[in-house]
Amino acid sequence: MPFNTILRVTNLENGRRVRVRVNDRGPYRDGRILDLSAAAASALGMRQDGTARVRIEAFAADQR
Repeated sequence: MPFNTILRVTNLENGRRVRVRVNDRGPYRDGRILDLSAAAASALGMRQDGTARVRIEAFAADQR
């Protein structure tokens, strides 16, 4: 995804959602498609487990 793209990430296990902005080229672990900040992971209720099945919806890149 291009830098500054806005993503809505939904945890499929609990329905919690968060909006995030793409700001690096991760993920840095095999088998993952997205690395989240600690704050975003907490908002999704996945901080303790570290991984979750999610739905990712992309929106236009922010022009900041």
